[in-house]
Amino acid sequence: MNDSDFAAAFRDASLPTTAFHHRDHVRLAWIYLRELGPDAALPRFAVDLQSYARAHGVSGLYHATITGAYLELIAARLAALPQASWEEFAVAYPELLQWKPGLLERHYSEDLLASPLARERFLAPDRAPFESRTAKTGEQVHEK
Repeated sequence: MNDSDFAAAFRDASLPTTAFHHRDHVRLAWIYLRELGPDAALPRFAVDLQSYARAHGVSGLYHATITGAYLELIAARLAALPQASWEEFAVAYPELLQWKPGLLERHYSEDLLASPLARERFLAPDRAPFESRTAKTGEQVHEK
């Protein structure tokens, strides 16, 4: 499915939850960031993700800090490869596609992510700050 059809199926909630796993969340965030830019992408993605979850009866799964953190992580890498296709981006940054263990553990403690406050609103990292979104074009941002 191309990016446009994928985003449309997500927005109208016709995308089945069986076809929406971590890699798909990352791809969708990448699409939003490319379409809207970092500042507009987070609020729009958060609203749409919550709507999708409600439509599928899983609204309790939404986590504001995880959503915001992944958008920050993806935005920093997108700044380094702004012209890459999704496939090229995914190959360049496989660390984004690994759920657990994954990049969040570098930035957040388990206690912070497990808190009710982190679920309801975005909280800044309590371990390591996010890398800058202003990476130079062509500069690769990798965390291991």
